[in-house]
Amino acid sequence: MSSATLYVVATPIGNLDDISPRALEVLGAVDRVAAEDTRHSGRLLAHFGIRARLVAYHDHNERQRLAGLVSALQAGESVALVSDAGTPLVSDPGYHLVRAALEAGIRVSPVPGPSAMIAALSVAGLPSDRFCFEGFLPAQGGKRRRRLEGLVGEPRTLVFYESSHRIRAFLDDLVAVFSPEREATLSRELTKRFETVRRGSVAELAEWLDHDPVQQKGEFVVVVRGAENPPAGESVDAGRLLENLLPHVKPGVAAEIAARTLGGKKRDYYALGLALKDRRDSR
Repeated sequence: MSSATLYVVATPIGNLDDISPRALEVLGAVDRVAAEDTRHSGRLLAHFGIRARLVAYHDHNERQRLAGLVSALQAGESVALVSDAGTPLVSDPGYHLVRAALEAGIRVSPVPGPSAMIAALSVAGLPSDRFCFEGFLPAQGGKRRRRLEGLVGEPRTLVFYESSHRIRAFLDDLVAVFSPEREATLSRELTKRFETVRRGSVAELAEWLDHDPVQQKGEFVVVVRGAENPPAGESVDAGRLLENLLPHVKPGVAAEIAARTLGGKKRDYYALGLALKDRRDSR
């Protein structure tokens, strides 16, 4: 075990047998474990007979904890970063700590393992050579739909996370924005006792959930087939152009420049620009 190292450790997303021997070795040997939820991680460590010094590190305190953890690393301690489940930093806290450690010249080492995103993609039956991970979209319906409007022409397979209390509204938005026929796979409670993987059109998935409310409970990964023929104004090149323009001009001006440069309709570029702006503002 190396001192002065930040280990980014993946933990099970459900089935505890998915933890790797190396993850157990690291968690048992480091000086501190920075955990998203110390109670949750404490139960995981206790299950494997590991006693560790747990430090809470989550969305609400990461700025305050950052300096202390970096100082500990600079003093020669080893620290393991874990989230509640899966691989840290994938829709979980950790980016600021990893960035700060690297800038301080501290070694950062991955301990790979479970990831709900990769697990869902591997069983979706959709193209996986190129994909786009969007994680959780905004909770507000209007912002969520604008983000989807910006993705409607994305040719890569799309991967989303969603919660139990928003999954139906999210599927309704997919039906309205992407079309009812767009192919998708809904994965629920992956690796857990009631794991479910359902394939069909987004309209069929919405109808299926309506007929079985029990399936609306749990944690979801939704994998959606990319657009076969991206319309003008929603291509990857358009996205890059708008991302370069938006910090300097208003969305309407950016849309007008994009339409003149690439062709297509200004309103398509405007919708894409709003989605990109929402995504940037939410970071």
